[in-house]
Amino acid sequence: MAELNTGDSGGKKGGKVRSKKANARVDLTAMVDLAFLLITFFMLTTTLSKPQSMDLGLPDKEKDDKKEVDIKVDERRTMTIILGKNNQMQWFMGLPNAPIDGPKADSYGKDGIRKAILDKVVKVPQITGNPKHGLIVIIKPTKESTYRNLVDMLDEMAIANVATYAIVNDYQPEENALAAKMNKK
Repeated sequence: MAELNTGDSGGKKGGKVRSKKANARVDLTAMVDLAFLLITFFMLTTTLSKPQSMDLGLPDKEKDDKKEVDIKVDERRTMTIILGKNNQMQWFMGLPNAPIDGPKADSYGKDGIRKAILDKVVKVPQITGNPKHGLIVIIKPTKESTYRNLVDMLDEMAIANVATYAIVNDYQPEENALAAKMNKK
């Protein structure tokens, strides 16, 4: 049991006889119980920091017997970014065998790939003549690229408000040659 004792005044003063005072005693058991109940209540009702994650739209796990339908996309809308080792990247617009713009080596950040993406986000609707047509980005990480490189590219997509992008590991011969050349450096 918890208690608070208050002592008497101590020694004798003077010659007068006074009545002896009883010690004041305060029982703190109820206050300790209440404190623990409050601590427990606030620990259980507090929301802890939630992990930050990015939503990804992934294909269904089930393979349908249906034929895959090729979707025709204007090559002037597509930007392909190949991620290599040592934080290197190359990008081009259009098809790999006949690119409209590029291939160009670039770096991560606001003065690198972000500047190119933002430029293309503005130019694609002007080039196609349809304001609903937005930029489509295809991100192709190589085996030598790091997970951080991929996360940085996904961050760039969010910053530049690119609505349509995909992560692909299927390479055409021209892209393989470009990736091999980049990864030799």
